[in-house]
Amino acid sequence: MMFKRGRYSGLIRPISYGIDLFIILFFANDFFQENINYVNFIVFITISWFIISFFSNFYEIYRFTKLVKILSLIVKQSVLFTVLLFSFFGFFKELNRANIDISVYVLSVFGLISIFKLATYFLLKKYRTLLGGNYRSVIILGLNKKTEQLRKFFTDNPEYGYQLQKAFDIKTSSLEDIFSFININEIDEIYCSIAELSDNQMQKIIEFSDNNLKILKFIPDNKEIYTKNLEYNYYGYLPILSLRKIPIDNPLNKFIKRLFDVALSLFVIIGILSWLTPIIAFFIKIESKGPVFFKQKRNGLDYKEFYCYKYRSMRPNPEAHLYQIRKNDPRVTKIGKIIRKTSIDELPQFVNVLKGEMSVVGPRPHMVSHTHMYAEKIDKFMVRHFVKPGITGLAQVSGFRGEVEDDNFITNRVKYDIFYLENWSLLLDFKIVFKTVFNAFGGDDKAY
Repeated sequence: MMFKRGRYSGLIRPISYGIDLFIILFFANDFFQENINYVNFIVFITISWFIISFFSNFYEIYRFTKLVKILSLIVKQSVLFTVLLFSFFGFFKELNRANIDISVYVLSVFGLISIFKLATYFLLKKYRTLLGGNYRSVIILGLNKKTEQLRKFFTDNPEYGYQLQKAFDIKTSSLEDIFSFININEIDEIYCSIAELSDNQMQKIIEFSDNNLKILKFIPDNKEIYTKNLEYNYYGYLPILSLRKIPIDNPLNKFIKRLFDVALSLFVIIGILSWLTPIIAFFIKIESKGPVFFKQKRNGLDYKEFYCYKYRSMRPNPEAHLYQIRKNDPRVTKIGKIIRKTSIDELPQFVNVLKGEMSVVGPRPHMVSHTHMYAEKIDKFMVRHFVKPGITGLAQVSGFRGEVEDDNFITNRVKYDIFYLENWSLLLDFKIVFKTVFNAFGGDDKAY
């Protein structure tokens, strides 16, 4: 069954492992003059590579995997590999290799591994599209709006390698006829609409799939629970579903995100705030009396309150903790308009990041009074507090920053925030940071 037509080829993954290890060991040859050290390295790096690949899912790539996911896996694997490599040379101090040489080695290895991985990905897509190979025969059970969307996806995207043989109306077709069609036409995968099936029909389809080694997948109906990124665990022998899976809760992902936060915050604090703060302070003080920095209580991770820092952009006023900024707000100073338009006023929040109260990327925190108000009237608003708030976020770079104009505005902001926490990746953080910087230089219409 390993090499059955339509399934992921049983050779691709082991070949990928072999080629990647060959690249790693081939480029490492220059580091070693003594055979004993090279043997130690081979044993260490081979075992370590298998372990980190297992936990990072580096080789868990399928025909439906998106390119951004592959790039994210490459970045994660390269970070882990770099840590392992420096650990090895730290242990064998007698090798005495310069950090720059090790860094060049890492770049060479992952440059070539990335090329091979991406080439395999794109060549398989071309192979499926042009030659019709590496495909899976599929059928759909149920006729409704969702199954029609799936049918259109299979038809419009031949590069994924799904060949739809037939879509059955479960109300007019018997299961016996469907099972016979599956066996005669050597169907690989069965897609069922949950909304169309009774419990008895679902049980029979599951039994048939298990007994005939067919892959069975379900298309969720309109019930909201089925559209969640559910996490599946066992309590003893009892299967339990969690409502959502948050990638940042993974210890490795948490470490990577925190490493990114600390590195970027130190760069900004030392490289930018150290000389920019006296300049901004001079103009703030010249225009109005009051402190250079403005601090305000916000709700963060697990709804805990913390003080969020900004450069003061308004004249001191008793409404600062109650009312959000409005367009042409008379409270904003002249220098305040400039630093708000360019988002410079947010830079002191990198101190919050370094303290661990915020992250560079995450849901934007609201004033405490507004948080209480939105929590009562906006569905799922509190979900945002499962992760640290951010200086910038997916909602902000997607057009939902600044003044909350109506309930629909904040509802859309919450949707983007929940998507972010359920689909986090380091690459997504990089993308959001890049778009934030681009918008700051270009001038955001919502920044006032």
